[in-house]
Amino acid sequence: MSGAGPASPGRSAASPLHGERRREALAAGSPIQPIIKDVGEIYSRLLDHRPVIQGEIRYFVKEFEEKRGLRELRVLENLKNTIFETNEHVLPKCEQAMHDNLNETIKRLQAANDMIHRLQEREHEQRKLQADKLMAREEKRVAHWEELMKEQQNKQAEVDEEHRKAVERLKEQYSETEKELAKYVSF
Repeated sequence: MSGAGPASPGRSAASPLHGERRREALAAGSPIQPIIKDVGEIYSRLLDHRPVIQGEIRYFVKEFEEKRGLRELRVLENLKNTIFETNEHVLPKCEQAMHDNLNETIKRLQAANDMIHRLQEREHEQRKLQADKLMAREEKRVAHWEELMKEQQNKQAEVDEEHRKAVERLKEQYSETEKELAKYVSF
């Protein structure tokens, strides 16, 4: 292509003078001029956000610098003073009160712990005494049972001996009775 003909899109982007000539040629009495103007307006409304952003920036600056003035600065200064007062006066008082109360609480807990240990020792001693009493009763019961069993065995031996003697006497008595009967029967 030669330089005298209409420019291609690649060439118009490469040379700014060529693009200007093209706009002038298009703008000179052609019906495209209102379309170009409308496209420019659409571009500025849809794609060019600079005016909106600049308006928001102006509103932001106006809101914070003009309307509010030094209110935020005063709030921050009051907050700084409150923090300083808290750090210098309130916090040390709170720490001292906390240490005093903690020391008192530790003493009370130690006393309660000692009391619990004493109660546990007493309970342990009472359980030991009860266990000892129970063992003594058990030993006494076992000894009594053994004595009772020996006594029963002795009584059983006595009864067995009496029974054996009674059986022997009855045998002797029956033997004598048989002998006497045998005397009468032999006649």
